[in-house]
Amino acid sequence: MIALYALPLIFLAVFYLYPLLAILRISVGSGDFATQAVAALTSAAFWRLLWFTTWQAALSTALTVLAGLPLAYIFARFDFPGKRILHALLTIPFVMPTVVVATAFMALIGRTGLLNGWLQHWLALDAPPIQLEQTIWLILIVHVFYNVAIVIRTVGGFWGNLNPHLNEAAAVLGAAPWQVWRTITLPLLLPSVLASSLLVFLFCFTSFGVILLLGGLRFATIEVEIYRQAVSYFNLPLAAWLSIVQLVLTFSVMIVYTRQQARLSRQLRGRRPARSQRPRNRRQWSLVIASLLVTALVLLAPLLALTVRSFTLGDQGPTLLYYQALTENPRQSAFFAPPITAVANSLLYALATLAISLPLGVISAYMLAQPRSRTAAILDPLLLLPLGTSAVTLGFGYIVAMGPLRASPWLTPIAHALIALPFVVRTLLPARRALDRRLQMAAATLGASPWQRWWTIDAPLLARALAISAAFAFAISLGEFGATLLVARPDRPTMPMVIYQALGRPGLLNYGQALAMSTLLMVVTALALLAIERFRLPGEEEF
Repeated sequence: MIALYALPLIFLAVFYLYPLLAILRISVGSGDFATQAVAALTSAAFWRLLWFTTWQAALSTALTVLAGLPLAYIFARFDFPGKRILHALLTIPFVMPTVVVATAFMALIGRTGLLNGWLQHWLALDAPPIQLEQTIWLILIVHVFYNVAIVIRTVGGFWGNLNPHLNEAAAVLGAAPWQVWRTITLPLLLPSVLASSLLVFLFCFTSFGVILLLGGLRFATIEVEIYRQAVSYFNLPLAAWLSIVQLVLTFSVMIVYTRQQARLSRQLRGRRPARSQRPRNRRQWSLVIASLLVTALVLLAPLLALTVRSFTLGDQGPTLLYYQALTENPRQSAFFAPPITAVANSLLYALATLAISLPLGVISAYMLAQPRSRTAAILDPLLLLPLGTSAVTLGFGYIVAMGPLRASPWLTPIAHALIALPFVVRTLLPARRALDRRLQMAAATLGASPWQRWWTIDAPLLARALAISAAFAFAISLGEFGATLLVARPDRPTMPMVIYQALGRPGLLNYGQALAMSTLLMVVTALALLAIERFRLPGEEEF
């Protein structure tokens, strides 16, 4: 058992800690590290960078919670047609690569986007009325777009498990709806709101692609500055110092988050989720319909605009030209791979990621679920560290430390598994903690071996959580962009890589191919998320 528990630790040590330490060793060993660190601490630019990174993450988190709480209530309390499909669609942005999201927003509200085109036509305007490109407002909007699914799933899952009789008893005693919310519902929800806020803050604090592609040169988070110093200026000592600062801050957030999430799991253990009901009157139906309309307009409109533009780009009307171009080799080069091959590469990488991350996630969940385990208190936030580490720094570590493995196609799914593993563990851990240990003890008394006990008792009870974890790992691998850009072989591009390359080349055809490939990636991701909804239990907590 100890040897089995060592596998996730070995995986983290070899493919996370060792590459990271390799790049830090080279940076610190250059002799300039201490100088750069002292200069940064005494520089006003460093503190401005840290302040902007923190306040934009805090504001993005507040806006995400405000946008997500009403939807969490709708999904927790009401049942309506298309609920599972909409729940899956709202999660698509969370696993989509940054380049696709940037393309979707440009297709909707860019200078030549659908919304600006319609407004200019209807209002007879000479210039596009919506000009949000390279502004802090667009950064905040996209952060909400990305992360609102975390609030919906985490808070909504917890909300669905609250005992409705508490509210009913308070109402019978004469409490007004606002008093019931303030004195009963809100205090019970605060732990889940805090947990989801910490996770959203973590993702916004380490934001890279959103800032780099949509914010322009005026805005930079610590993650973007690491990229600039490492790639543009090759100032590895300063990049290493910034990486250490980021790791310390994100690790602190992760410790608080994992303790909060463990508290939620204990609170939910043994509860029966409240059954969601159809809206019973006109006021409830109006609330549900209004919330869903706003959701469709704000959150799903960019995805819809992306799809529409992939068929209507240009002056020729509806066309399949850009989808057909994905299969063509216009120069008839023997060394050219049509973009459509990236779909097969992405699917193969996703399956390999699944094969790596799912067994490691199961082992990690069992290890973390051990009662009063000091190792679990350290390992739990450690498993989340890849999400808070600069992909650029980690990519350089692979280049420096991996040796012959740098040319191996397995390096890409290994990097994907490193990113998917925290999501697999966070999905499996609550389900593992909810298992009744007395079943295992009874089977052991009857002579069942550890493997027999797991296969006949735990595996059936964890089947839904395993299916959800597998779908999450698959979807995350499909959409992973930052690490892939650094470690994937040029002759084995993924779908996000093809989109990024097409956006970087001039011409309407290249932009149309980027739109078409983005739409295909969105459809495949949606299918994986629909599978999650197929196996998810009502009121089940996630993330």
